[in-house]
Formats: sequence, C-alpha cells, structure tokens
Amino acid sequence: MERNSFDVKKQQKSTRKPAGAALLQDSVTNAIERALFEEWAENGYAGLRMEKIAARAGVGKAALYRRCKSKLELVSGVISSMATNITPIPDSGSFESDVRLLIRRMAATLRHRLVRRILPDLHAEVARSGELMGLLEHVSHDRRAQASIMIERAIARRELPETADRQTILDLLIAPLYWRSIIQRQRTTSADIEMYTNLVTQFAKGRARKA
Repeated sequence: MERNSFDVKKQQKSTRKPAGAALLQDSVTNAIERALFEEWAENGYAGLRMEKIAARAGVGKAALYRRCKSKLELVSGVISSMATNITPIPDSGSFESDVRLLIRRMAATLRHRLVRRILPDLHAEVARSGELMGLLEHVSHDRRAQASIMIERAIARRELPETADRQTILDLLIAPLYWRSIIQRQRTTSADIEMYTNLVTQFAKGRARKA
C-alpha cells in the first residue's frame, strides 16, 4: 500500500534537523565563554552579570539562558570543562619527563593574563561566600585524579616505590609554581621548571624528606 502524502511529510518533519535558534551554535558558545572570562577578569565573580556577559559576547540574553540559568551554572560548566582539558597529562614513558612537561604546560597556562586575574579571585570568592566551594573541590579532585595516573604509571614501571607519598607529590606538582606565578607574580623561567621538576622527582623517589 502506498503511503499518503501526509505520512511522507510527517516522516520528513520528524527526521529534519533543527535549525536556527534550536541549535546551540559553537561560535555563540565560544563567544559567551570568552565574554565570561573577560568580564570576570575585569569585575570579579561578585560583579558578574548575565546581561553584561551577553552584551560583551554580542548575543541576546535568550541565547545565554538557553545554555544556563544562572552565572553559577555558567561558571561551573565552563570552568569544569576547561580545567580538565587545558593542560593534558603527558605520557612520555618517563616520570621525570612527564613531570617536566606537565609543569611547563601549567606554567604557560598560569602566564595567561586572564588566568592570572581570575584564579586569585576564585579562591578569594570561596573564602568570602563559599558559593564556588563545590566547583573548586570538583575541579581539584578531577585534576588530581588525572595526575595520579601519571604517578601510578611510574610506579608500575618501577621508577617510583609503591610507598610513594602520592598526595604530597600531587601538591608539589602545582604548589611552588602557583606560589611563584600567581601569588608572587613572577615570571617562571626554564631554570625554575628544572628546579621544580627535580624537587618533585627527588621527593617522589624517596630521596627528599617532607617539610
């Protein structure tokens, strides 16, 4: 039996891809993310306003609210995604090389003008209100879980002892670098990266004592 024209039109309608406003265009999403970071760097988290983010991104408020319902939801989604992907965990086959590559990548990230302004405000906002505490804990947990894989690979290769203090190694991977780059606002040199690499590897191998 032949299908009537109504059935054909109905099937075509059901399989047609949404267009226009129904799609969350990547270009719009990227513009919103850039606007979020620029606004945050200028005004701090407390000064973020959804309408200002939309205006800076050059989009309507409807486009912004289709993606998130509040600034907390927007910030949480963008930061969670970016933090877990911005500095990939290396796998060079050597723990020392992995540490050096990771520290170099993190140093480059911490040099970014927006990062240098947003990170201190993020931690200050956690201390002030606690609104971003959940986000900070989530991001920290995910990043440490990623870096832990690097440590476990080194243990499996017998580069590090099974008794290696994993949590302190994870602290050392970022703490000295963060202090120098964000707190002291000093440039991280190649010599600094070698110094931090040696600090981490020597401690991880049990050749240095915890402070």
